[in-house]
Amino acid sequence: MTSPDLIHELTATRPVAPTALRARVREITTQDAAPKASFWPQLRLPMRRFALVAVPAAATLAIASAGVLGVARSDDNVAALRNDFYAQESSEKLLPQATAPQPNVGAADQSSGSAVAPTLDRAQRISATLTVEVPDSDGVSRAAQKALDLTESLGGHVVSANVATGDQGSAALVVRVPVAKVQEAIVQLSALGRIVSQQVTIDDLQENLDRLQRRERSVRAQIALVVANLENESLDATTRAQLESRLRTLRQELRGLRRDTAATNAEARMATIQLSVVTPGVLGAVPVPSRLDRTLDEALNVLVWEGVIALAIAIVAAPFALLLFATWLGRKLYRRREEDRLLAT
Repeated sequence: MTSPDLIHELTATRPVAPTALRARVREITTQDAAPKASFWPQLRLPMRRFALVAVPAAATLAIASAGVLGVARSDDNVAALRNDFYAQESSEKLLPQATAPQPNVGAADQSSGSAVAPTLDRAQRISATLTVEVPDSDGVSRAAQKALDLTESLGGHVVSANVATGDQGSAALVVRVPVAKVQEAIVQLSALGRIVSQQVTIDDLQENLDRLQRRERSVRAQIALVVANLENESLDATTRAQLESRLRTLRQELRGLRRDTAATNAEARMATIQLSVVTPGVLGAVPVPSRLDRTLDEALNVLVWEGVIALAIAIVAAPFALLLFATWLGRKLYRRREEDRLLAT
């Protein structure tokens, strides 16, 4: 029998399903086509859509809360700053007069508060920093001129001078005076106004000077010895060349030692004084930041703390998230394996 005949025979003799079976299939089909209604699937959203909505909403909420807290805290900080300033100003007014010398006081009255006792038999580097306050800009000019005249009268010289006049005048002077008169200079400069700050530094240079002098004596002795050896006429050319080279090196070192010794002695003979003359506006002004700056600063602080809290939560939740992900991945792999096994059978 050929293939067409076989196909025709099978088509002619195909089985017919019983009526009861057909009714059962229709019943099952009807039940599958009308599943039970569930409320939960209607609330499900795709993960991408949820992320697109949740992430911007969380960021907006964080920024808004930071802005609100920044505005609220900025006012509190300004109030605290003003209270501190008023408290400091009141405490300064209540200080005894002995701690705040008044301008134009005699030198003898302030000598005990600014006494400097340099050791005249030792080489020392003396430097002083002094800040005085005068009432106004005209007082700055007068105090600067008096400081320049005082420096000249004491045998010193001016290194630099910068005087600025205006609503908040100030002056900065650097002068050098003989060490023997540095105490007198500091006392008289302190009398130019109210002493705001004063610092005197003394560094000993005698040890370095003694080392230079010892080395200079040693080099002089070596030079004398080399010169004596060069006077020997029986020296060969090689030895004479070596001695002459040695002599040049020693003489060069001696010149350097003389320069260093002279510089050390010059530094020890003169003391350096840095004088600053200011007005009350320069020291008393407390800059208050604008409301926008305060709000931004506080908002940034809040955002930083929110980031720290979010990071802490992420660190704590990371192990649980990894465990859930591993569980989901294991179930998915297990289902796929079962499906492959069923298809294979």
